Amino acid sequence: MANIAFLGLGNMGGPMAANLVKAGHWVAGYDLVESQKRAAAETGVSVMGSAREAVSGADIVVTMLPAGRHVLAAWDDFLPAAKKGALIVDSSTIDVDSSKRAHEAGQAAGMLTLDAPVSGGVGGATAGTLTFMCGGSADAFARAKPALEAMGKRIVHCGGAGAGQAAKICNNMILGATMIATCEGFALAEKLGLSAQALFDVASTSSGQSWSLTSYCPVPGPVPTSPANRDWKPGFAASLMLKDLKLAQEAAASAGVAIPLGAQAAQLYALFVSGGHGGDDFSGVINFLRGAQPPA
Repeated sequence: MANIAFLGLGNMGGPMAANLVKAGHWVAGYDLVESQKRAAAETGVSVMGSAREAVSGADIVVTMLPAGRHVLAAWDDFLPAAKKGALIVDSSTIDVDSSKRAHEAGQAAGMLTLDAPVSGGVGGATAGTLTFMCGGSADAFARAKPALEAMGKRIVHCGGAGAGQAAKICNNMILGATMIATCEGFALAEKLGLSAQALFDVASTSSGQSWSLTSYCPVPGPVPTSPANRDWKPGFAASLMLKDLKLAQEAAASAGVAIPLGAQAAQLYALFVSGGHGGDDFSGVINFLRGAQPPA
């Protein structure tokens, strides 16, 4: 079992660190938020007073932070305190350029590095069923895999530095656009007098089938576990979907690639979030498309 430091004990990082403890690893954790530190301590995480204290002696360091600037600042702070040869894994969802800069900083400090953003949301983090999309060397991936398997059910090596972030951004752009199309289909069906269940029964077994439909149906009823049955409580918050769509726009601009549907999806989610619904599940955008407001 490994000595692991986990920095960022929020909605995702907290349950991920807890699953590492359940798997028998010793986990030293740190977060800026006192309530999150207390919650992590209740799951068996040894909460430390600083990031540097947490990483001291760790074989593996995992960061789960909000944005690229936070990751770069954290790595700059703790890298001098980490032992040489440690593996540094960033599971945040950040821009590709910042991810590559983090790799460079870690490697310059004598560390192995891996970007490993996740898919699966809070439910997957809690259940230990996340998908990890990994970018970095084959050695870093092999060394990280046993720990990642304690937190997820599918671990994919996508390529070199930044490839995991690229995969996450592309995947979530597809998801965001597909959810909007799914919501439009159900909104149109309502106006045409077609029941949600009838549309689901047809589309889920026909060419309209998608994860957005069969696992995360945006209307109550057809998929009992979808957030629509909980007044669109996340789940995966609309503000996080907007963040990922903006990252896709930045990446497309940097690469010189046209992504018109991705751009339209970003605009729609920006309007939805600006209306005060960033904390609603992203499938709640169906209410915006209907011209109504999601339940409070």
